[in-house]
Amino acid sequence: MQKEEQTLAWLLASKLTALKAPEWKQLCESVGKPMGKLFLTSEAAWQEYGLPPALLAKMRDVSNHCETVLNKTQRNGIQCITFDDPLYPIHLKQLACPPCVLFVLGDAEKLQTTQMSIVGSRHASQNGCRIASQIAEELSDNAIIVTSGLARGIDAAAHEGAFYNGNTLAVLGTGVDVCYPKYNRPLYNRILENGGAVVSEFFPGTPPRAHHFPCRNRIVAGLSKGVLVIEAKIRSGSLITANLAADMGKDVFAVPGNINNPLSEGVNWLIQQGAKLVTQTSDIIEELGFFEEVPIAPKKTVQKHLASDPILDSVDYDVTSVDDITKRSKLPIQELMAALLEYELRGIVAAVPGGYIKLRGK
Repeated sequence: MQKEEQTLAWLLASKLTALKAPEWKQLCESVGKPMGKLFLTSEAAWQEYGLPPALLAKMRDVSNHCETVLNKTQRNGIQCITFDDPLYPIHLKQLACPPCVLFVLGDAEKLQTTQMSIVGSRHASQNGCRIASQIAEELSDNAIIVTSGLARGIDAAAHEGAFYNGNTLAVLGTGVDVCYPKYNRPLYNRILENGGAVVSEFFPGTPPRAHHFPCRNRIVAGLSKGVLVIEAKIRSGSLITANLAADMGKDVFAVPGNINNPLSEGVNWLIQQGAKLVTQTSDIIEELGFFEEVPIAPKKTVQKHLASDPILDSVDYDVTSVDDITKRSKLPIQELMAALLEYELRGIVAAVPGGYIKLRGK
């Protein structure tokens, strides 16, 4: 019952925005009452604490709704991690306005582990998604939680790379029981089935709203030790997340891109501003000092003769048309297509809309 009182009080506090979470906690300490008891005191006591009557009136207005939400979380296995809960992430308390409550589906202890955020464009290239997935997988293999926002593109690729051993955490701009975009429902389910977690500051049942996503971005930045950006335009949510992380004193990383690609404008600009350039996962691990020794598996190698292969020399890391590959390699089209098919099966190149790309590290 005491736990329920505490949780309900913090749910109420989240709706009474006149005071921020740290101010509520400070008030409790100053009057010597836990949150649950503070919210049960009389109107006269509230006024003694310096709280305006209007705040008490608003609390009465939202109390039924908050009780309904608390009952819903209990029925649906949603955990409420309040600001004074030991599981509440210490990094989030650095925010100017940290959430009073975090709602969690899955393993809430993931909030206390070392995290690295990976963000980027929703319209990412296939190569960008492969890079995100590869780096996420290698971070996950080193027991680092990969945190992202469950959006299409880079976010989804990062979660895909990390969820196999449960080392991923998705932060939503909706309630934790509302998957957005709906396209990612299978991924959402796999994250939970494999021991990951889904987190939100929004009440269960909350639908997506445009203004929710900047709020989500600050949580993504706040939870992690650093933020990696892969493919982003200058004006994008990914750069907002990177700037928020920088403002909190966290490290920002970026994978460089083709200067002619609009999706490279943001990452290249970040590097110009001092973000750490990343070409492999160990760049992140060594910079942040996650481990004294980096136990990353060595990169896969290909046969030496591929280094001087005229076909591979003709395929770029960005989309290269078949016409361009033909002109560069000077091979008959039938011979070229047969070779490209073989290389695709071997994982050396990938067929994409508009042509082929050479896979990273090949």
